[in-house]
Amino acid sequence: MSVDAGAGRLRTEADEPGWEVDPDDEWGVAVIATVGRQLRLRREASGLRAAEFGEAVGYGEDLVYKIEGGKRIPRQEYLDRADEVLGAGGLISATWEDVKRVRYPRKVRELGQLEAKAVELQLYDPLNIHGLLQTPEYARGLLLMRRPAYTEDEVERFISARVARKAVFERDPVPELSFVLEEWALRRPLGGREVLRRQLELLLETAQLRNVELQVMPMDREEHAGTDGGIEVLKFADGAAVGRSPVVAGGRPVSEPRQLRILELRYGIIRAQALTPRESAAFIEQLLGER
Repeated sequence: MSVDAGAGRLRTEADEPGWEVDPDDEWGVAVIATVGRQLRLRREASGLRAAEFGEAVGYGEDLVYKIEGGKRIPRQEYLDRADEVLGAGGLISATWEDVKRVRYPRKVRELGQLEAKAVELQLYDPLNIHGLLQTPEYARGLLLMRRPAYTEDEVERFISARVARKAVFERDPVPELSFVLEEWALRRPLGGREVLRRQLELLLETAQLRNVELQVMPMDREEHAGTDGGIEVLKFADGAAVGRSPVVAGGRPVSEPRQLRILELRYGIIRAQALTPRESAAFIEQLLGER
């Protein structure tokens, strides 16, 4: 066991927004409660009071109690420092493998798991730039518009989750990704004009990837097959697929062939009505020139 005096101000909840446990996430609650209980048992076995331990790892006493009580998700740095202070020989640090699986909200984890397995993704969002394409700053601007407002913790968790989902672009082999974006979403300066500029630049960068087709639906189109809402279709290596749209099965994920055919038909028409990928890239470049 090693205890060093903490340097500087001890960290509090205000320093780490977005690490609250979702009480409705049963698996997440169980994992964090188990990790917290192990931390408490090891601390008590070492003879350290919570305040002493908190000073050693650089956290306030209240935050230590919340982590040990399963009310707060521990960061990787916290676990690593606790491992060192308690002389756990890497056993505490190893719990991060379990913790990081429940770090994000349950619905986002489930979506991320599907995206991680898909070999083809077809994605249309009629209101905003799709989450997989958002910069953290744009995501924040969008999330702050929500009413009733999200808490700062919720905003941070959702931003972190969206950033984590971007791993889909780094997979090997990479999946085929198709996006259709609405022109108005590319013009709306959520978070400020500089945030929008960086967002448009990222879209151009992403559009250059060989496995990505990015198309823009102009506002002057007289025909539009996407007026019923967004569409997501994910296809898997075994031939299975899952889709989702607000007007099909109440927005629940569907895998029944007849319902999937409806979604794919609509998505195909939307793509045909939108600008081509080359035209879309030129259109985004034109928007950047207007900024």
